[in-house]
Amino acid sequence: MEARLKAMRRCRGGVIALLGAAVLAGSAAQAPPSNGFSGTFSQRNDIARTGQNLQEFALTPATVNPAQFGQLFSCAVDGFVYAQPLYVSNVALPGQGTHNAVFVATEHGSVYAFDADDATCVQLWMTSFIDPNNGITTVPSADVLTDNIVPEVGITGTPVIDSLTGTLYVVAATKESTTYVQRLHALAITTGLETMGGPVVIQASVPGTGQESDGVNVAFNPLRSLQRAALLLSQGVVYIAFASNGDSDHGWLFGYDAATLQQVAALSATPNGSLGGIWQSGGGPAADATGNLYVVTGNGTFDLNMGGVDVGDSFLRLSTAAGGGLTVADYFTPFNQADLAAGDLDLGSGGPLLLPDQADGVHPHLVLAGAKDGNGYLVDRDQMGGFNATDNSQIVQTIPISDFEIFCTPAFWQNTIYSLAVTDVLKAFSLSGGLLATTPTSRAPTPFSFPGASPVISANGTTNGIVWALDYNQGGPAVLHAYDATDVSVELYNSTQVGSRDQAGPAVKFSVPTVANGKVYVAGQYQLTVFGLLP
Repeated sequence: MEARLKAMRRCRGGVIALLGAAVLAGSAAQAPPSNGFSGTFSQRNDIARTGQNLQEFALTPATVNPAQFGQLFSCAVDGFVYAQPLYVSNVALPGQGTHNAVFVATEHGSVYAFDADDATCVQLWMTSFIDPNNGITTVPSADVLTDNIVPEVGITGTPVIDSLTGTLYVVAATKESTTYVQRLHALAITTGLETMGGPVVIQASVPGTGQESDGVNVAFNPLRSLQRAALLLSQGVVYIAFASNGDSDHGWLFGYDAATLQQVAALSATPNGSLGGIWQSGGGPAADATGNLYVVTGNGTFDLNMGGVDVGDSFLRLSTAAGGGLTVADYFTPFNQADLAAGDLDLGSGGPLLLPDQADGVHPHLVLAGAKDGNGYLVDRDQMGGFNATDNSQIVQTIPISDFEIFCTPAFWQNTIYSLAVTDVLKAFSLSGGLLATTPTSRAPTPFSFPGASPVISANGTTNGIVWALDYNQGGPAVLHAYDATDVSVELYNSTQVGSRDQAGPAVKFSVPTVANGKVYVAGQYQLTVFGLLP
């Protein structure tokens, strides 16, 4: 089966199979302009998950308005796109010259590379991981017994790109006759062909007596497990987090050597219990400069405070041993964890944001995440506090961000946090002395529908900041919003302001826009929509 799968990988659009071609090398063709921005290689721009692109020069509060900014073109793809588009400038493709490239992964099990600037939707390559003629398909939503991902499950989590080797890492789920498989693929961004000896099947078994255990071990279940969280590349290891389809399995975190695709870590969040998924509404694990990883788990068994190993509804700091192995080094769990789990109020409904070092001297290293209870939890990464049975006084702050559920990863820029909860408006909170203001410094005028949004920032360093966010719009056309980052009550633009001119494709939940080199890339159902300055 594996030999046939490798043989069937295909690369379309006339690309010559030349593995190892230099990604950012020169070309006989004139390179497109990149303004010094090398790319969006991972979800939310960096491994701290700040959401910042600080090298955007064309899009400013003065140029982003309905008269000057709007939809430029759209490109068709073969499925729903839950993953954030990724972007690499000046990619030298064999036989095709040099292009700025945008990469789109679909639930139909495909990865596309498009010229990021060409309105004719030049397809640089496309790779598919299915082969229906030989019984290899995506996983029908009916098979996982939930409509969390529709109409099929293929690629959900945002891939990650190694800019040094020009490799795109992505996880795809397939149904192969009566068998379900999840694989880690490593694709050359110049050709779309498998590299690094890939793909590899994701599988593991760890000691445990919990749900679906054989009494001794708990095994990874490729059908029940959902790879929603974005991938992380840190210190030469690709980390892959899993939750479950329909709250039916365990949370998992895997590590694979980026050069060999050898598994170097496998951690279950609840080996002696159940659930504890790492889903974070699509937000990825974060990593600090020393290689520690940070995740927030969802509803599930928790007994770490009593000497157990189950870590549902918890912030986790995971230390990485030589080679990428994972150990729970510290944690924070809210005092009302049992109530949160009983009420389906996942702590891990939003992803972690690692804040820049604080100068207050008390809590220099902070991590922030929002939860379904509407609170933001600001935690000292060096001393996370563990569990306190009476209150959360052991952490830096518990902040009531919203009266509604939070399904987002906040963004950070210029000592300001931006968050957007369900049926709420975008809010900006100032950060000073290692503490967040308890009331917003500004708030946007228009509420978003379910599930709110994970905002991102474009700026020219410390100036011209814009907050971008996508309204799911109940599955109708995605609505792109842009706000002045210094005062989010000022809406610069939204894609409904000029009739149908700027209408994007139908939305998918938890979608995150990508801002790069004067353009904004919005993924949705069967479509990538590109916005920018109008000609």
